[in-house]
Amino acid sequence: MKTTLTRRHALGFGSAILASGALAACGRQGGGSSGGDADSLTLWLGALEDSQRRDIDRLVEAFKQANNITVNYETHSTDDLKESMRQVSGTNAGPDIYWYWEGPGLGGDLVEAGMSLDLTDYYAQYGWEDRFTAASMAGITQYGGYHGIPWTLQAQGLYYNKTLFERAGITTEPSTYDELLAACDALKAADITPIEFGGTVNWHVMRLLDSLIETKCGADVARSLVTDKTGWDTEAGVTEAFTELKTWADKYFNSGYMSISNDDSSLLFWDGRAAMALEGTWFNAQCVDNGMDPQEVGIFPFPTGTGRLYGFGEGFYINANTPKADLAASFLDFVTSAEQMSGSGGAWAAVSVNKEVEVSQDNPLDALWPPILESSEEMYNNFDQALGLDETTEYWRIQNAVLIGDMAPEQAGPAMQKFIEANS
Repeated sequence: MKTTLTRRHALGFGSAILASGALAACGRQGGGSSGGDADSLTLWLGALEDSQRRDIDRLVEAFKQANNITVNYETHSTDDLKESMRQVSGTNAGPDIYWYWEGPGLGGDLVEAGMSLDLTDYYAQYGWEDRFTAASMAGITQYGGYHGIPWTLQAQGLYYNKTLFERAGITTEPSTYDELLAACDALKAADITPIEFGGTVNWHVMRLLDSLIETKCGADVARSLVTDKTGWDTEAGVTEAFTELKTWADKYFNSGYMSISNDDSSLLFWDGRAAMALEGTWFNAQCVDNGMDPQEVGIFPFPTGTGRLYGFGEGFYINANTPKADLAASFLDFVTSAEQMSGSGGAWAAVSVNKEVEVSQDNPLDALWPPILESSEEMYNNFDQALGLDETTEYWRIQNAVLIGDMAPEQAGPAMQKFIEANS
């Protein structure tokens, strides 16, 4: 069975709890890369920080001790995981379980391709809907049925180096966009790189463009751009956002950003050579893992003025082609239990998707996120999760063309609208 996505499904997962029309479980075709060993499962994950690798090792070992089942996992870089999943789509070569981002443009593409098993029956069997927060469940039910199980709810904001802010004379966290620009100018005047980005992965700089569109267009228009797919060529805020993007790149980014990755640019923040990073809750663990004193780091939301928080969800999905769906579901039930998720601390996110799990005290940065999350009743997704794959590719092409000066900012919106209409 193939689930049909509609643009209504592209609404931010924090904006509404979408109706969860139950679909029958997809047919299982047998096969799968875990092969015939009935006592093992295969699991694909994204790249892991040290703390995350230690935690997945802990979970896999605990599951083995409890059930005598071996879980063999593989890790992939962000882009490699996307490519690998596309390559095994429609085949039996995929894993039994895969970790992936939510949203129509990423997890939704695999749902549409028939790679995700509808877990409606397992939600009823294990009582999962009562286990997770409403915000995290919205990302699971957005396609119709229950695709995946929540693993993280990642909010994003501006991490800053307190020492560099103090050196530039910045005494308070910016709460408006104008205050943020003033802080960037103060950092420049103090000969400090205001913010780091890596341009070889399009989605890193995209975070700023998404936030600028939210700032300049407002929530209603920004939502309409990715759901109704209209207004790119008529809304003045779109041109203003691309204009601001070009200004930020020319004035505030680290030099040479287009030729380095996000991993390389993050080193600039961790080493104290850039004052800010636009990252998410996963960055808490990375800061500590890479030697930063968490007491020297602050976090504030990008001041869009709309009241919405930037973020996305991640989940574990069961491959529709695996013959071991029951076993895979038992593993997911085990690792998302309150007992096991409490043991994870803040390795995966600052705030757990399990209602019963308290914020970890291990990393002081984790405690900074709950007030930020509570300050907003709605989220807006990263555009590569809200747009379709081909639209995201075009969005990145236009973004990069503006950044390197091959396209004027006022041409960007019309170019995006032209692509959408030509491919709708």
